Amino acid sequence: MSTALLLAISLTTVAASPRDADRSDAPDVAVVCPPEFRPALAPWVDFRTKQGHRVALLASNGSAAEIRQRIGGLSKQGKLKFIVLVGDADPAADPAAERDEARDDARDDATRRPTIPTHHAPSKVGIHWGSEPQIATDNPYADLDGDGRPDAAIGRLTCDTPQELSRIVGKILAYEKSTDHGMWRRRVSFVAGVGGFGALADAAIESATKMVISDGIPAGYATTVTYGSWRSAYCPPPAQFQQATLDRLNEGSLFWVYIGHGQRRWLDVLRVPGKGYPILSTNDIGKMRSSAGAPIALFLSCYTGAFDESQDCLAEEMLRSDGAPVAAVCGSRVTMPYAMAVMSGELMQECFVRRRETIGEVILHAKRSLLDEKGTAPNRATLDAVAALVSPKGTTPADERAEHVLLFNLIGDPLLRIPHASNVRIDAPRFVVAGEKLKFSGTCDVDGRCTVELVVRRDRLTFDPPQRDKYDESAESMAGYAEFYRRANDPRLASKNVQTNGGQFAAEIDVPADVDGPCHVRVFVEGRRQTAIGASDVYVRRRRADATTAAAAK
Repeated sequence: MSTALLLAISLTTVAASPRDADRSDAPDVAVVCPPEFRPALAPWVDFRTKQGHRVALLASNGSAAEIRQRIGGLSKQGKLKFIVLVGDADPAADPAAERDEARDDARDDATRRPTIPTHHAPSKVGIHWGSEPQIATDNPYADLDGDGRPDAAIGRLTCDTPQELSRIVGKILAYEKSTDHGMWRRRVSFVAGVGGFGALADAAIESATKMVISDGIPAGYATTVTYGSWRSAYCPPPAQFQQATLDRLNEGSLFWVYIGHGQRRWLDVLRVPGKGYPILSTNDIGKMRSSAGAPIALFLSCYTGAFDESQDCLAEEMLRSDGAPVAAVCGSRVTMPYAMAVMSGELMQECFVRRRETIGEVILHAKRSLLDEKGTAPNRATLDAVAALVSPKGTTPADERAEHVLLFNLIGDPLLRIPHASNVRIDAPRFVVAGEKLKFSGTCDVDGRCTVELVVRRDRLTFDPPQRDKYDESAESMAGYAEFYRRANDPRLASKNVQTNGGQFAAEIDVPADVDGPCHVRVFVEGRRQTAIGASDVYVRRRRADATTAAAAK
């Protein structure tokens, strides 16, 4: 679409009449975009139009209520599925903003650049955890019928200039046009801080982490964990924790997930006796160089998505920076352990089980399930029981979940397509004896290099973890940290590469003699235009004589 044609699109609200309802040519995408940004957005509009979307541009002037009314008018045509807000929020619209000289200067700047106002809703639960009384949220724009449940997928491209928007659009298009079908497409990286909310709340955070990693993500995907506790085998040398966090981001992944404390422009600190080491901040943005497989970031933390403040938050800085994540799902104020645990499970269900096509639809349906009393997330009943114990007086778990529907926003494009892999169907035995050969075969709809692996289950390690009762900064100790961290993130017991032929493969793996317990056969196929992923459970049994000897040794 040419710039001239794009600029010619009407800026007025699209009126709807009864005969307009369910029109086949009705727009499915509403874009609220200031005129100054439209030339920079033109390649995105052209790309989405060629995918089959019908895009309507709406005026960005006026209040949040007026913009919502325009979106509501467009939705009456019956096809609206996506809403894209192009521009940062105006910090002057924040009723809780403090008045000071620096902020006033920022507001003066804001009057000279295009902005899209956001909504502010009262906090009922977070305020008991130290949050501000008002929550910045774009969710009301997506609530088309006013019942509190979002009806459309929504995201915000938080740019201040046309140049920033061009960079954001370039990242989005590069992501969807990528022909790199390498290992990043099966990888999910986790970075976790230590809770510090108290025993019950920390238990909820730990439960969320385990649930997302073990229960929410199919076994065919490779996960890594970088954990900010010096006692853990998943902790790299503490002085190198920040670099390890960047390395995981830069190696490329489908999702990069942070769980822990957060602030507007930085994440928590790894604390060791007598000192602390930073995990990540906006100062590290320039070191993010994920040229292949820039991940979608999920921040299960406070404030990292505070997009309505005068200084850009961590998620905004990431979105507009080359090599950083292509989108971020994040909270705008204080977030709470229980609702985040439930929401993370719902997000995984929508992505990996229901396989929603876009990140916006994943978030939309996860939020709708979050509002349900039962939902679909694993371990929901257990989390609900914990919530009843830790919920502030006068509030309920349902209140907390509803508040998180408002708290979490997408800083990015809701139409961003998730590069789902196709399924590998594996025919493998349920049991195998250690020291013998494991023979299996499989089928898929992708031809290419097939990586087959025998891996331990995610709740297990291939070694006995170290018992760290005392922190030791010696060179020998730090070398041990590095080695245990590497091994903790490598669950492989054996692997090899084969080729698929007509979508079929067969493989034979030597099972190590010292293995015992639940494992997976994991398969990843890298084709020219697609990838395929699969896994099958297999239990490795010790030889009878070996098992007797091991029992006697105990």
